[in-house]
Formats: sequence, structure tokens, C-alpha cells
Amino acid sequence: MNVNTNLFNFLKSQPAAYFSQFSRGIEKEALRIQASGKLAKTSHPKGLGSALTHEFITTDYAESLLEFITPVEQSVEKSVRQLLDLHKFAYQKQGDELLWPMSMPCFVGCEDDIEIAKYGCSNIGKMKTLYRQGLKNRYGSYMQAISGVHFNFSFPESFWQAWAESHNTEFNQAAISAGYLALLRNLKRNLWLLAYLFGASPALCSSFLNGKPTKYPMQKVGKGTLYLPYATALRLSDLGYTNKAQAALNIRYNCLHDYIAGLRRAIKMPSADFAHIPAGENGEYQQLNKNVLQIENEYYSPVRPKRVTQSGEKPTDALERGGIQYIELRALDIDPFAAAGISEEQVRFLDLFITWCAITDSPKIECEDEAELGDNLQQVILYGRKPELSLNKQGVKVSLKTWASDIIKSLGELARLFDNETGTNLYQQALAAQQAKVDDSDLTPSAKILNYLLEHNLDNGAFGLELAKQYRQASFERDFYQFGEQALNEESQASIKRQQSVEQNDKVDFTAFLNQYFSS
Repeated sequence: MNVNTNLFNFLKSQPAAYFSQFSRGIEKEALRIQASGKLAKTSHPKGLGSALTHEFITTDYAESLLEFITPVEQSVEKSVRQLLDLHKFAYQKQGDELLWPMSMPCFVGCEDDIEIAKYGCSNIGKMKTLYRQGLKNRYGSYMQAISGVHFNFSFPESFWQAWAESHNTEFNQAAISAGYLALLRNLKRNLWLLAYLFGASPALCSSFLNGKPTKYPMQKVGKGTLYLPYATALRLSDLGYTNKAQAALNIRYNCLHDYIAGLRRAIKMPSADFAHIPAGENGEYQQLNKNVLQIENEYYSPVRPKRVTQSGEKPTDALERGGIQYIELRALDIDPFAAAGISEEQVRFLDLFITWCAITDSPKIECEDEAELGDNLQQVILYGRKPELSLNKQGVKVSLKTWASDIIKSLGELARLFDNETGTNLYQQALAAQQAKVDDSDLTPSAKILNYLLEHNLDNGAFGLELAKQYRQASFERDFYQFGEQALNEESQASIKRQQSVEQNDKVDFTAFLNQYFSS
């Protein structure tokens, strides 16, 4: 992979302030838990407003699974502080409940303990709940209780104009989309590095497996925590948030038209595996439909091309209408050592890494390439800290440490350019911290977690509970950084009124609503 010299020279020629124009948004999930460490069984706190229409706080799969959403910002510090404010606000509104600070769930007794999220009686609210009911019936609830961080990123338009010029193509939205697709392909090629550096799920509570056997030689620590000695991110393995059946969909990022067509094909393709689940027969709904994907969001991909949707618009319709607007990186574990679940240092490394992926040559990814990329990621997920681990680089075995160091070294000049904007060396420090993890795997989050559990013969749940209590107390001891309590209270109240308005404006029954949605 060679850096595009013209693009790199373009970045070098920009004034320092240019690097403050990158836009970011963060979506971070967190289970509400009881003080005992078990899953909360309460409804979505009223003080947090409507999960359907709140701008910053919603729920994901479960009623107890909060999702915090920061607005698009150009400041790294501001985005992370907004996330901390949303945590503080949630703590204020949920009594003595805590927020689980890890990706793999706390103790879960049975699937019925994981209550599906509720969004009210509007057609769109009922559709969102039914979609989740379908996920439960298709894959089970345990997988849906896993938490993660989604990182959204976009470049200023001038960057894509330079990208088009460097590729001798006309500058238009098609060129921007092509550039983002090239970026996404390089992210897929190098996701293994993010799993190594930021993977933070080397262990899981045995309740998560619910007595099911696993093909992996799991070891035990504490009363019931299972782990793999060199694992980094079990959340991304087939023990976690994955779906093998979707690999056959053959959806790739070589062409936006093909990507859209592949997703649309999947949401219209009948599935024999799900045909037995009621989808409207005699008025009974247990899933939205019997297709391979109920809706496009069911496609589990670690990276996605995105565009903000209009009211009632499907994601592929938005992409077809306006092209790619930003990328979503979904392969990040929650960092249990950061109160927000993600740190400023990590965000700065992601800035560098994503930029490098955008300015580096990115050939198409074909079927045979997918197997190699998937194997590299799985090797790092399961055995990433194993000494002398090698990966496949275009058919050649390469040491993980050597390859990782080469990538980090190639980010060095970018880090210096970015640091010119602030007059600091924060990006260079972020880069040095990642190189230190490559040099010493004990510095990775996965190793720090596992070493602590083994040293104290402690369960994952007990460790997570310790951190949760610390973060809750710390949130009460500080002021709001960015949002302000009054503004968040006003948004919560306004969101309830917006939900009521949505419910009052429904004009058709639920079946007719679904028919309209899927026929449009």
C-alpha cells in the first residue's frame, strides 16, 4: 500500500487550521445495571425523555441498553466531553443504577431478562420494537446486549476535490463517494490493527454463553469468567456480535451502486432460516418480514458508508439520493479505562489512521481477498497478543509487530502536520502510545484487563462493577463540561412532545404502514 504523493502534498500545503475541520460524531452504548452488577430491569428513565425522538440519548436493542449520541463536531476535546456530559445526565436520572463500562455484558440470567426496547405506540415506534423482536427470534437476545462505540468521520469537501484531481477524475459527488469507498476498503484491510490496539474484550461472563459449548479452549478465572489468554476483542468474534450467514451476501465496497444493490437484494430475498417466524400472518408479528435482512441496519458490518437520512428514508435511498457523506467505524470496543468509553488519545489516533487509509492506494477487494482479510482479523481477535503472531499480507506471512510498526511509522508525518494546528504534540503522543502497545502487548487494554483479573482472581463482572461505581461517583463530583443540565432537561421534555406529535399524526394502521414502508 503506497501513499498517494499528490494527496499527501495537498495536506502538507494546507494551513494549520485545516486540520481542525475534520468532522466527528460518536455513538456509545452502555447497559444500565443494578448496584449488584446485574442487568437493570427498569424502563427507560422518564427523565431521559423519549428514546424515539431524543436528539442525544436513545436505546439500542434492549430497554436497558442506552445509546449516547454526540452532535457533529470538529473539536476532539468537545466531542469526548459531550459524551461525558451525557453520561452524567443519565446518572442523574436513573437513581442508583450504574452504567456498565465494558463491551461484553454483565451477568445475564436468561434471555427474558433482556427486555426489548419500547418506543411508544406510533407506527414507527412499533416498527422499531418489532425489528428488535425479529432480532431476538433470529439470533437470540444475548448477542444484542453487547455494547460498542461507533465512530463517525468526514473530511472537508476540499480534501475530496484534491482526491479527485489526484485520481484524474471530475470532482463531483460520485468522486467523493468513490473516495470514501476507497477509504472503507483500506479500513477493512487494516481492522486487525484496531482490534490489537483497542480491543478490550478478552473475557466474558459464562452466563453469556448460556451453557452452550464453544470450539475455543476457554479458560476460567474468578467464579465464572471465561477468557482466551491472547484474545483482544471477543466482541468481534463469532462468540460476539457477528452473523456468519451474512457473509454469503457478498456485499463489498468497490462500487456504490453495487453496494446499494446488494443491500436491497438482501432485504427482498426470502430466507428459509426465518420462514417459520410469523411476519403478519393472521395479524401476528414476530419479525418485520421473512427476508435475509428485515431492514438494512441488520447487516452487521464493521465499517459502513453513510448519509444522513430524511424522514422515512431508508439508508440505501439516502446513499442513492446524495452519495456518501461520512463513514461509520463500528469495530471499536468500549474502553473500560476511559470514563466516556473512548479517550481523546484514541480519537486522535483514529484521525490519523482514517486519513492514512484515505490517502493510500486502495485496490478493489475481491472474493479471494475477503478470506485473507477476515482471517487476519480473526487471528488478532483470538490470538492478537501471542508472541510472534504472523498475519497474511497479500499471501506473504508478516509478523504482526513488524506490520503494525510499519503502519504507525507511516503515520508519523501526518501526526506532525496535525499537531501544527494546535501547536502541541498531542497527535505524536497518541501515535507513540500505540507504538508502545506494539512493543509491549501488556500495555494493550485487553492485556491490562486480563492481567488484572488473573492477578486478583477476579470476575469480569466484579471488575466492571468497580469501574462503574468509580465513574458514577466521579460524574457527580464535576460540573457539566459542554451541554449544560438545563439544555439537556429541555431536550428531554421536547423529545416527549415530539413523540406525542408522531403518534397523533399516524394516518394508517400498522400493517398498512409496513406495506408502504417496504414498497416505497
